[in-house]
Amino acid sequence: MEDDTGLALNPWREIYPEKFASEERVFGRIRRGNRIFISTGCGKPQYLVRALIQYVESHPMAFFDAEVLHVWTLGVAPYADVKFKENFRHNSFFIGHPTRDAVNKGMADYTPVFLSQVPNLMRRGMVPIEVALIQTSPPDKHGCMSLGVSVDIVKAATEAAGLVISRVNRHMPRVHGDSFIRIENVDFIIPHDEPLLEYEAGVDFEAAQRIGKYISELVQDGDTIQVGYGIIPNALFSNLQHKKHLGVHTELLSDGIVELMQKGVIDNSQKPINRGKTIAASSPCARTCTMTGSRSSSPSTIRRKW
Repeated sequence: MEDDTGLALNPWREIYPEKFASEERVFGRIRRGNRIFISTGCGKPQYLVRALIQYVESHPMAFFDAEVLHVWTLGVAPYADVKFKENFRHNSFFIGHPTRDAVNKGMADYTPVFLSQVPNLMRRGMVPIEVALIQTSPPDKHGCMSLGVSVDIVKAATEAAGLVISRVNRHMPRVHGDSFIRIENVDFIIPHDEPLLEYEAGVDFEAAQRIGKYISELVQDGDTIQVGYGIIPNALFSNLQHKKHLGVHTELLSDGIVELMQKGVIDNSQKPINRGKTIAASSPCARTCTMTGSRSSSPSTIRRKW
């Protein structure tokens, strides 16, 4: 039985039958030495990663020396396993927990770089991308698919790649901003529905709350903030409850930011740029998108590439 996404894609199968090929044919397009980009964080297409590994296990001589490029790895990362060292070499711009051990042992690489510079490096060909494995929402009636919780450098990688493979997932929310790609610009579509990854910040502690309180004293009413993720940022949010008219222009849109939006602490009313809009590049969990109303295409929050 087809899942909801498979049924929703049936009209597009008739228009673009060549895009709905078997996984065997899709991954057969990858060549030796290709640079494979995988979507960021909670937008990581885990199904595609598992399918790629299964293809390599079934075809151990299919390709070698492929470089896997990634930012903030969450979920499965079997390409960093020693048994696939002849097939893949992982290169991270931001080390995540699943690949940290491989980097520390010299089995994977870390390239230090300002993340905001990565899209331009891709466009200029200084970080070449041959293959992009991404995850999107189902297409709308115009054929536009949203990158949802992970726009960041994914949009630039998709535009730079010669081969774009999209896992279409009904759980991926549609969000406003520079988050859309058209179905005709995707080479292959593999529909598969499953819940998105979510980041858990860890256990709060007393020292973090004290640090958050000290930081909050530096934030004035009407300020625009940029906040990352983790225990310390979460502690900061809990100490900003009394502030007024804060604005957001940030990398990650977290639950703490959304809660302040819902309480009226963040209203973006005094931002000199993008007034009235919360600007973010990605979200660390699908719950955040649900809280902001992004699943119903609310325009109050905009995702942009870095």
